[in-house]
Amino acid sequence: MGSKKQNINRSSNWLDTPELYSWLRKAAFNSQGFNPRSYENKPIIGICNSWSELTHCNQNLRQLAESVKRGIWQAGGFPLEFPVISLGEYHMKPTSMLYRNLMSIDVEESIRANPIDGVVLLSGCDKTTPAMLMGAASANIPSILVTSGPQLSGRWRTEPLGACTDCRRYETEFKAGKINEQEWKEIQNSILRSPGHCMVMGTASTMACLSEILGMALPGNGTIPAVDSRRHQLAEQSGFQIVKMVSENITPSQIMTNKAFENSIIGLHALGGSTNAIIHLTAIAGRLSIDLPLDLFDQFSRNTPVITNLKPSGQFLMEDFHYAGGMQAVIKEISPLLSPEEKSVSGLKISELATFARNDNKAVIKSLDDPIYPEGGLAVLRGSLAPKGAVIKHSAASAKLLNHTGRVIVFDSHDQITDNINSENLDIKDEDILVLKNSGPKGAPGMPEWGFLPIPNKLLKKGTRDMVRISDARMSGTAFGTVVVHVSPESALENSAMAAVKTGDTVKLDVNKRKLELLVEPSEIKNRLKNHTNDNPKKESGYTQLYKKHVLQADEGCDFDFLRNPTK
Repeated sequence: MGSKKQNINRSSNWLDTPELYSWLRKAAFNSQGFNPRSYENKPIIGICNSWSELTHCNQNLRQLAESVKRGIWQAGGFPLEFPVISLGEYHMKPTSMLYRNLMSIDVEESIRANPIDGVVLLSGCDKTTPAMLMGAASANIPSILVTSGPQLSGRWRTEPLGACTDCRRYETEFKAGKINEQEWKEIQNSILRSPGHCMVMGTASTMACLSEILGMALPGNGTIPAVDSRRHQLAEQSGFQIVKMVSENITPSQIMTNKAFENSIIGLHALGGSTNAIIHLTAIAGRLSIDLPLDLFDQFSRNTPVITNLKPSGQFLMEDFHYAGGMQAVIKEISPLLSPEEKSVSGLKISELATFARNDNKAVIKSLDDPIYPEGGLAVLRGSLAPKGAVIKHSAASAKLLNHTGRVIVFDSHDQITDNINSENLDIKDEDILVLKNSGPKGAPGMPEWGFLPIPNKLLKKGTRDMVRISDARMSGTAFGTVVVHVSPESALENSAMAAVKTGDTVKLDVNKRKLELLVEPSEIKNRLKNHTNDNPKKESGYTQLYKKHVLQADEGCDFDFLRNPTK
């Protein structure tokens, strides 16, 4: 008989040892109906699946997992699917962001604790993709990402709809009395037509697209529609590719380099992507001892135009983007701005992949010479109200409000604004500025998407459709308007100017100069903070207590301090 091929994979530490448990582990595989030929001397590939009926964005991941398995079998690997917690943006209270770090721990420890040589990460909804990448970065074994893909475009009568950009737009019209209840119900039944994540350039689409330029997903991952057969082909190809990555020991730390993150920041601005991507990229990079300071995001924003004409910053939807050429066409258009030598899980350099791309619709994907906006879609603000920074998606804001000074109307909690924003007794004008406190990482807790503050009904009925709104919360990547979020340090912390602001104060916003100033004397701010007490003193237990104790601020990615690797 020939000599047995030596197994040098990570899984050999579980399966090829003299201990009884090694024998039992093989017996366990046998008990599931696997013949020893299925797993002996083969790389074991985990399929980390965030499928859940509570997460509608990820409902097609069970089927995609089967396609991944085909690719793994074809390449000579042994696939084993396992579940991790799933974060659904629509259902989870107070926010799925509260549980992103928990999911990342689930992903990391599921990988670390099991006989897995490589892993395919199946994600989709907003926080599932960054959580997967954070966990995979920490575990640092060969990994490849496959997302659920964007939904088909919504359709109401003859109008294409994008969730939830258009649901917010039409909610405003409903409150203003411009559409009736029956029409509002029709829109509800027309806006989500298939599996997949939101079909605008919201957080889910942003992170799925950035996974391509970051190098962690194959071309097409960001844009192939969820119900398109090519999504299954991509999943199968990813299964095949992960086996090759294991044989070459290509790990996340080799792909997600400093320059790869810089490329992804440039890509984020070119897309007009979600404000949330700043937090997520910072957190993923932190797992690899890479710092992404806010000023770096703003530096690239100054030099990177928005070239994709996608809602909420533009006109089109993700289906249109895919048919136009997708993320690879964007990479090709912005290639002069990128570091071309960075590698992808495909085995090719970013620059090599872009040579195969084609821009088939210049109305959807513009060029550096003919952009949608001359600067990136996001800007970082600093000033007395946000010493450590704040973020605005100025590509989706009202131009007339980008340089605005106004009286602030302050709400101390989300409940307070919900209960009082539509009061007829509320003293408010459209030139005023809405401010929401206690909505940050510790104060909420979890930094919910409360930043898209509602405009009072009485102003909506008079024709107001936008106001300057400021908070230490986040906002959905699908949202729009002159909304300043991620104010840091948040109001729940001592010595935070955000904690000191009061109704009647004056705030100046100047996006061009990147300023957010509280026009109150520093001595007065200091005096107010002397008497400041925590507006949210509730004692939490369990995971929420852990979260509040260890979560970092928005400018540091809102990861846990004990999960972020120290800078090298």
